This record gives sequence, structure tokens and C-alpha cells, in this order.
Amino acid sequence: MSTIYDRGAPGRRAVALPPLTKTEQEILGAIPAGLRRREGPRLPEVSQPDLVRHYTALSRKNYGVDTGFYPLGSCTMKHNPKLHEDLARHPGFADLHPLLPVEECQGALALLWEMGECLKGIAGMPGITLQPAAGAHGELTGMLLLKRWLEDRGELGVRTKILLPDSAHGTNPASAAMAGFSVVSLPSDQRGMVDVEALKRALGPDVAGIMLTVPNTLGIFEEDILTVTELVHDAGGLCYFDGANLNAYLGRARPGDMGADVFHINLHKTFSTPHGGGGPGAGPVTVSASLLPYLPVPDIVREGARFKLVWDRPKSIGRVHPYYGNVLVIVRALAYILTLGDEGLREASAGAVLAANYLKAKLKGAYRLPYDRLAKHEFVLSGEGVGEGVRTFDIAKRLMDYGFHPPTIYFPLIVREALMIEPTETEPKEVLDAFAEAMLRIAAEAREHPELLREAPHATPVRRLDEARAVREPRLRLDLGCVG
Repeated sequence: MSTIYDRGAPGRRAVALPPLTKTEQEILGAIPAGLRRREGPRLPEVSQPDLVRHYTALSRKNYGVDTGFYPLGSCTMKHNPKLHEDLARHPGFADLHPLLPVEECQGALALLWEMGECLKGIAGMPGITLQPAAGAHGELTGMLLLKRWLEDRGELGVRTKILLPDSAHGTNPASAAMAGFSVVSLPSDQRGMVDVEALKRALGPDVAGIMLTVPNTLGIFEEDILTVTELVHDAGGLCYFDGANLNAYLGRARPGDMGADVFHINLHKTFSTPHGGGGPGAGPVTVSASLLPYLPVPDIVREGARFKLVWDRPKSIGRVHPYYGNVLVIVRALAYILTLGDEGLREASAGAVLAANYLKAKLKGAYRLPYDRLAKHEFVLSGEGVGEGVRTFDIAKRLMDYGFHPPTIYFPLIVREALMIEPTETEPKEVLDAFAEAMLRIAAEAREHPELLREAPHATPVRRLDEARAVREPRLRLDLGCVG
């Protein structure tokens, strides 16, 4: 693949810079000797058309949700309305300085307060903080709230364990451990849900709480959820719900009604913010009444038609994010909620569940389906046994030849050779059919020509890479010594 140094010729320039207002000696004099270059930088010499064509060509090699189907399980990579991008760029939000006095940012505070009220209604819980910057940050915030609650009750040194189903999201154990808890794994039963009898055996005076993913990473709703939360509460613990799978029951069920004490919401998955590649994100946390005193400060409070920031919360865990959270993500999310309304949010969750079950029905005859149950927004297949010597990794690489981004693979860990597929509610039937047809063709290829999969991809800009070596020995810069 060519680099920018492969274009152009000596003497070409993409821009004309204004003349210097100081001499070279004056400029160098302002730079400490130890920080000065010994020789000039090796910069590419290209014209403006060279420059534009190079980066346009690179962009065409990239894959994103605006160019194709992105069925990543548990990540909800869906289309998000472009109108909401325009709203987030509005100068009244985008150019608002976070250190402005409260009197001069009443509009932004009103928006944040309204968003909090909407999310509390969706979650069915009385308290919220908008500060967490992403889902895992929301998890950690929830664990810190639980820790402060235990500390306030004098039980922190006794209740040290967090129970974690083996079907939970992968970041949950790290969040619990970072907050100082030890993690105890709970097995799934034959239905793919929390083993209630194993839960009963694990509960005791040393349990601080449980971290649940509802629906779980198999795409299965925890039918015994009321029993699970009641058992944990009766044992003196609290219940944390991971909200990354809220798409499955948005507008139809509320975590607060199921017994949740802490619930984080991925705005960038459920509520209209394009994400991937590291951001942006937001992970607001809603809480039950018992955790209200410990929420981060400042709290946004409405008094009549005005809004103020309240810092007087002596039991608060303090700030978890500078200022008020990722505000522009919140702008997009509120626009999504207000655009769809209650009926539209329910329709979104219905579409996500319908799409997942439609794809599952099409593919379960060609791939092993470990848990053949009603799926919610996602489902998990297995590539095991699809062809001689063929692994899920090979299936994923071959999908790229058909023009599709692979789904999540090798997660959840409780399914061997897992393929975790989430079609989302925004993909039309034609796209789902095309993806299913590609998967069915690949299953046939795996039986008849397994070497075709083991050597895939064949039609991408680069062939199969040594990904393990790339992680251990990343080459992140060009060796300019080889540039002529």
C-alpha cells in the first residue's frame, strides 16, 4: 500500500505559507538547544491534488457504518441520523466554554437536566449522573457507588465479593476489580441463563452484589431476573445491570422494575452517536433510592425556570469526569429520544429483536446454534465443525471478501468458536438477506473448499496479517531512512 512519500516530486507544495515575521535566528533562539532539530524534517513534497487524492484513496479503503453492514455483537453499530450531528455542531453547544458561569449556560444545563429526566424514566430509577464517558466508565462509577454505600454502612471490610455470571460483558470483572472487589464467576445453566441454584450457593455475608448483563451476551433475556435480584437483596447485596444491551427492551421494560440498584446506559450504542475506533461515548448511570446520596457532584437541580449546580453532597463519591460529561454526545442522544418519542423507542427495540431472530432462523441450519432460544437484539452461533480445519477466525476473514465487516468473534467465552451477531434495527431486509446469503455460501465453501477460508481474505487491500505479532511488535511510524 503506497504512502504519501510515494507521490509527488521535489519542489512541489500543497500550500503557500505566509512570510515569517521573525528571522530564523530569532525563532531558533526561543527554542532550547536540546530541543532543536539537527537536520530538517523529511516532509513529503506533494501538490494539493496529490494530497487530496492520497487521503481520499485511503478513506475508500476504510470500512464504516456509513459504507456497509456492521454486525458487531454487543456493540450496536447502527445508522445514526445526520440531523443529530448537525445539532451537536450548533455553536450554542459546540462552542460553549465549560467554565462559563451558571447564569450564562442555562440552555445547556436545561438540556442536561431534561436528558437526566428522560433517562430516569427509561430506566425506572430515581437518580442519575451524566458524567461517565463510556460504558466501562459507567461500570466503574457504579462499583464506586456500591463501595461508598458499603463504607457508609460499615460493611466494606466484610462484603468484598462481586458475583459475575459467565455470560456478562467482558469489562465487568475489570471494573469490579478496579474498585477493589474480588470477582466470583457464576455458571450459566443449560438454558443460557444464570444458574439460580449456583447463585444461592454463592450468596453469603461476604457478597457485596452482582453484576448482570440483561439480556446477557448470548442474546437471551434472564427470565429469572426477579428471582435473582430478590435473592441478592435478601442476602444484603446490591444489583448492578450492564445497559449495553438496552436496545433489546428499550421502551418495553425498565431495570428499576426488575430490581436494579445501578444501571449504566451506553448513549453511543442505543441513542444516536456514531462510535467505533475509540469514541466518542457516554455512559450515564441511574441509581435506586438507596444510592442517591453517593452520586457524583455537581448535581444539576431545577428551581422554577432556572438551573443550578449543587455541590453540597457530603457522601458523594466526587467527580468522575471533568465538568458535566460528554455533552455533545448527550445532545445527540436527547435529540434521538425526542424525535422518536415513547412509541418510536418501542418500535426501535422491536426492530432490533425482529432482525436478530430473522437472521438466526436463516443461519442456524448451516452453523451450530448452542442455545436455540428466542433471541433479543443479538444471537451467538458457533463456527465449530463447519468445515475441516476451519475456525471462526477463517469465517470472519472470508466474510471480508463478500464485502461485510465480520461480527464479534470468540466472545462470549462460554461458546466455543463463537460468532456473536447483532444486526440492529436500522438495517433493511435486503441487507440482512445479503449477509445471510454470504454466510450460507461461506458454510458451503467450508465443507467443499476449506482451504479457501483458511487463506482468506483474497480481495482486500492487504491479505491475512500476523495479528498476534502486530499487537506485540507494533510498527506505528514510517522509517524515513528508506525514503528516496
